[in-house]
Amino acid sequence: MADPTGREAVAAIWRIESARIVGALARYTGDFALAEDIAQEALAEALVNWPRDGVPGKPAAWLLTVGKRRAIDAFRRRSALDERYTALAHDLGEGGALMTSVPDDPADDVRWDPDQIDDDVLALMFISCHPVLSREARVALTLRVVGGLTSDEIAKAFLVPTATVQARITRAKKALGAAGVAFEVPPAAQRAERLGSVLSAIYVIFTEGSSASSGDDLIRFDLAGEAQRLARVLARLVPDEPEVHGLLALLELTAARFPARTGPDGEPVLLDQQDRRRWDRAAILRGRAALARAEKAGRGLGAHGLQAAIAECHAIAPSVEETNWERVVLLYEALGKLVPSPVIELNRAVAVSMAQGPEAALPLVDKLVAAEALPNTHLLPTVRGELLTRLGRADEARVELEAAMRLCGNERERAVLRRKLDDLG
Repeated sequence: MADPTGREAVAAIWRIESARIVGALARYTGDFALAEDIAQEALAEALVNWPRDGVPGKPAAWLLTVGKRRAIDAFRRRSALDERYTALAHDLGEGGALMTSVPDDPADDVRWDPDQIDDDVLALMFISCHPVLSREARVALTLRVVGGLTSDEIAKAFLVPTATVQARITRAKKALGAAGVAFEVPPAAQRAERLGSVLSAIYVIFTEGSSASSGDDLIRFDLAGEAQRLARVLARLVPDEPEVHGLLALLELTAARFPARTGPDGEPVLLDQQDRRRWDRAAILRGRAALARAEKAGRGLGAHGLQAAIAECHAIAPSVEETNWERVVLLYEALGKLVPSPVIELNRAVAVSMAQGPEAALPLVDKLVAAEALPNTHLLPTVRGELLTRLGRADEARVELEAAMRLCGNERERAVLRRKLDDLG
């Protein structure tokens, strides 16, 4: 009888081990695109075999062995009986005979080297976030080959058609092949730039999870959780990079507030109304530990580390009123000098309004309006509407909040804006 839990086991093992499997196959074949394709073939074979025959004793090694055999088949289809094929066949002990079936426990052919696995996963991250790829392609490829998500899962997470995700992944693999990108951890001279791409991709994934840009849910916990998992993996792989720990700290400290950010029906709960007793104290401790590790490097905090320091100010404050807003303002000023951005300036204006009052913050926001910054997001009119409300300028505030509603794509956030409009009378 078929085992109904077999498919669940495949999904669980794949989510945990896919990066190691694809990385090992890429190292064996020297071809990243081929490695990803044959890993998917091994996954498909597991979906057929495991529910029928039971989960093997060494499931990850089973998948890797099947993938290696599919690689040999692919080389043969290419008529590539060269040194790579010979080396692979010898490694599997096949003596040149074509393997068309999988033995009961093919995992016995595989020996896992922890150090090599770490190198493989790290190389996989760097390849998935190579500068030749667009931001959308980096995110899709990272979630696919490092995170182990299917095209359907990625499409659902970002509310785009599955075909769009598949096209992005296909184009990304072709671009990497055309650029001749080698499967390796880049040399030190290139590592800093490439590491920035990896961090940015993980942060984009988390940002979409923590504040969904569209749809009915404010938070997509699975997407945010995947970003946290990737950040933890990266922190383990490159423990001496302070900005990696800065990013991990930011994600942990931000996610710590998730339990209090929504009400029973999923409606948003603003910071000043959140029950801080519901914040995840374990996540706060993990985040503060990661931030301390970033600071310990002695090279100064990077952009992610500074944002984590801001998140720490919120995490340790007993209330909104008792938050060290002056420190938050200073941190935003430092962040703005490091990575100038209208979003950072807008957040600094909010901090100024809390530290010095709305009258001090409104000129900062008006400067952004005059510069036509952030034209396609609801954030700017939302903040301006809030400041005008606090200043008692209700008619002007109503205009801003109505504009924010027109630009807002998330239904939960639109509900908050409606309540603000209703409160104006």
